[in-house]
Amino acid sequence: MNRRDFSSLGLGLVGVSAAPLAQAQAGPVEGTHYQRLAQPIPMASTGKVEVVEFFWYGCPHCFALEPLVEQWLARLPPDVSFRRAPAAFTPQYEFHQRVYFALEAMGGVATVHRKLFNAIHLEKKRLGSEAEVVAFVTGLGLDGAKFSETLKSFGVATKARQARQLAEGYRIEGVPAVGVQGRYITSAAMAGSNDRVFQVVDHLIALARKTLG
Repeated sequence: MNRRDFSSLGLGLVGVSAAPLAQAQAGPVEGTHYQRLAQPIPMASTGKVEVVEFFWYGCPHCFALEPLVEQWLARLPPDVSFRRAPAAFTPQYEFHQRVYFALEAMGGVATVHRKLFNAIHLEKKRLGSEAEVVAFVTGLGLDGAKFSETLKSFGVATKARQARQLAEGYRIEGVPAVGVQGRYITSAAMAGSNDRVFQVVDHLIALARKTLG
């Protein structure tokens, strides 16, 4: 099966049961609400648990999850770090991946990220070409020429390559999905709904803390 977003199926990963979290008597269940990686991803020793969200701007389920991401970030514990890793399954994914990292390099994620999601899913704008995105970010106050230059920069290419390697390490086959400390992966499909995703993430953070010792 080709890697993609599973928006038409309502799935975040292939072959995973979507049993409701409420059915679990003792919290999230491994193999149902989350998966443990067979080969953990080596992590830098920072003293923090890393949480990473895999997404695509064109994915309606990623768009639906975004408000819940923001709510969860508002209560982010001090010993937890968060980052986004845009997926790159197709050329269109790859373009939006570079768009995200260009925004990040220019300090524009806080002001543009959610608006870009809204433009695609609420305003039905394609934003599938450099010209369209440059015009969009320019309208939001960013330097369009600098954005265009950054989009093609070595730094953005490096971040994109690292994000692809991370997705491969987590064995991501669809978005949205959330990885925790290079050891665990969950999604709305596994958790049972978008609302339950971060209940599972919080559980995985607690498990990961034990590995930090």
